[in-house]
Amino acid sequence: MFMETPDTLMYVAGGALLLGWLVAKISGALANKIQARKRDPRDDRIRNLEAELRIAQTDAEKAKEQLEAQKVTIEEESERSTRRDTIISDQQEKINALRRDLKDSVKKTRELRHELSHRAEESVRSEVKLREVETELSVAHASTDLIATGVLDYSVAPDPQNEFVEDDTTPSKIIKSAT
Repeated sequence: MFMETPDTLMYVAGGALLLGWLVAKISGALANKIQARKRDPRDDRIRNLEAELRIAQTDAEKAKEQLEAQKVTIEEESERSTRRDTIISDQQEKINALRRDLKDSVKKTRELRHELSHRAEESVRSEVKLREVETELSVAHASTDLIATGVLDYSVAPDPQNEFVEDDTTPSKIIKSAT
């Protein structure tokens, strides 16, 4: 069947097909240019805003996670701070109690030292009195011994005008000679 048609008709059909294809290409290119010119700039803006929204949502999710982590950290630090405050107040109370006890102890120690020094003073005084009494007793004992032996005679009285005359019979000479 193809062989029976005239050659010109074939050429015309091929030319028409080529011309149709060429017209379609040109009209498609022109339509694309017109379509590109007609493209709304708001569409680009919308696409940019959508991209920024997705980025902002991702950043917001990260910020929320960080916020939660910070809240947990703040709560832990708050609890730790409360415990430390409690420990510090307990330690302060103990320190105050120890200070009061120390003041009382120092006061009692001072009182005891004062009493001890007073007693030591009384003891020294009594020891001095005891020595005086022992001295007087030894003098009296020596005098008694001298009177008993007859060395000391009170019948001979010293001269009333000259009381400080010393002779061998005065008690101090007798005590010295006895020792």
